[in-house]
Amino acid sequence: RRRPFSVVLFDEIEKAHPDVFNTLLQILEDGRLTDGQGRIVDFKNTVIILTTNLGTRDVAKAVSLGFQASEDSDSNYERMKQKVNDELKQHFRPEFLNRIDDTIVFHQLTEREILSIVDIMIQRIEAQLRNKDMGLELTDNAKKYLAKKGFDPVLGARPLRRTIQRDIEDNLSERILFNELKPGQIVVVDCEGDPENIDKSKLVFRGAEKPVEVPDAVPADLGAAEATD
Repeated sequence: RRRPFSVVLFDEIEKAHPDVFNTLLQILEDGRLTDGQGRIVDFKNTVIILTTNLGTRDVAKAVSLGFQASEDSDSNYERMKQKVNDELKQHFRPEFLNRIDDTIVFHQLTEREILSIVDIMIQRIEAQLRNKDMGLELTDNAKKYLAKKGFDPVLGARPLRRTIQRDIEDNLSERILFNELKPGQIVVVDCEGDPENIDKSKLVFRGAEKPVEVPDAVPADLGAAEATD
């Protein structure tokens, strides 16, 4: 009410109580809501986003496992979109769906996007290690290993956080605890074996000394001028 220019997110709206949908019907129809004390909240400058997992239960049946070629991805997306729209019609009342401006079905994550998520999640670990005077570097194969192991066609990138915690954070903590990795080192994480075959490959850790930063040398003529002054 006090901040009319807002974005309001309702996550997993399919789990909401029926009274919530009655309230949303008034908001979506009239653009405003009246509370029990007669105060009116104006929603005309508000963006309302509703998310749902309806239809994702059968995504694994509609899409092939693993990362896909672009032509396969397009056909799988159309099948998934149709499945999700059918589920929406079965779950929500027509008068509710008719008041929604647009329905967006997200594409399945690609390998490049999963690798970008790996980089973002690793940044938090890098910041923690910097506080211990340590660095962290992951090879491309190590990132591919994490992306392959942490990706699920149904759950998306959600398992990736657990994979990084188990395979990176837990291993780092153990090695630091047993003094195998020490302050002043850069921890290099690599994949031993084919990163595409996670059952026959593993991550390996090694500590390398951080390069010593040498200050820039003072030019000879500048030093002579200072001595003269």
